[in-house]
Amino acid sequence: MRVRYGYRTFLLEIVMIAVALAFLFPVYALITLSLKDARGIAAEPLSPPTDPTFDNFSRAWSQATLGEALLNSTLITVLSLLALIATGSFAAYFLARCATRLGFRLYVLFLLGIVLPFQLGMIPLFRLVDSMGLLGTYQGMILFYTGIQLPFTVFLYTGFIRALPGEYAHAALIDGATHLQAFTRVVFPLLRPITGTVLILNAVFIWNDFFTPLLYLGGSARETVPVRIFAFVGQYVSDYGLVFAGLVLASLPIVAAFLVLQRYVIRGFASGMKG
Repeated sequence: MRVRYGYRTFLLEIVMIAVALAFLFPVYALITLSLKDARGIAAEPLSPPTDPTFDNFSRAWSQATLGEALLNSTLITVLSLLALIATGSFAAYFLARCATRLGFRLYVLFLLGIVLPFQLGMIPLFRLVDSMGLLGTYQGMILFYTGIQLPFTVFLYTGFIRALPGEYAHAALIDGATHLQAFTRVVFPLLRPITGTVLILNAVFIWNDFFTPLLYLGGSARETVPVRIFAFVGQYVSDYGLVFAGLVLASLPIVAAFLVLQRYVIRGFASGMKG
């Protein structure tokens, strides 16, 4: 069937181009400012760099010790994601297949964890972590992120599992498998699309979080990238080229992860909403 190209299609294309430019403008500004020296930024901040310099990247890497910060952020993000996938998927399997009042109440409890802002419990959580001796440690941050992001993770997994036919797990149980074996060997491999969505959405939040690492890791050797760049800005406030170069370096790992998992994000998220 041949579709006519009318004024509505033309207007829609114009709107989409404008939206794309609006989203690309911050990226353009970030890269442009990172390739200029202080004089070029002061004279023409948003013009294309006529004499680009990569000196900002080497100085940002060495003076802000971004290598150590990137390692800290990677360890905290990866270990938190593993904990979230292990606990969230198994809890969601129980909630999706448990047709009792207990299962419904637990599911509502997890939903409340999404609605309520975690800042309400920041002071009690800080005191709890401090009393456990986990301030300035990887373990404290991993426990914090696992608890904070678990309701959202359970919500995504539960909706997706409810959309799956229950006969797969039932067949495994009839063949003599336990519930754990049925989940790990039959159900979990089917959760690949939503697992990709869980990975990228939680990774973006954990990687970019600033306030929590500043509170729990500030002043220690385990500071994450946002905290280290914040201290970097305070020290070199007049040289924005270093600041934006550090931001570019800090964004590369999460952008690479998104490009790898992008085909799972929308498909898994949309499938999870069906439940």
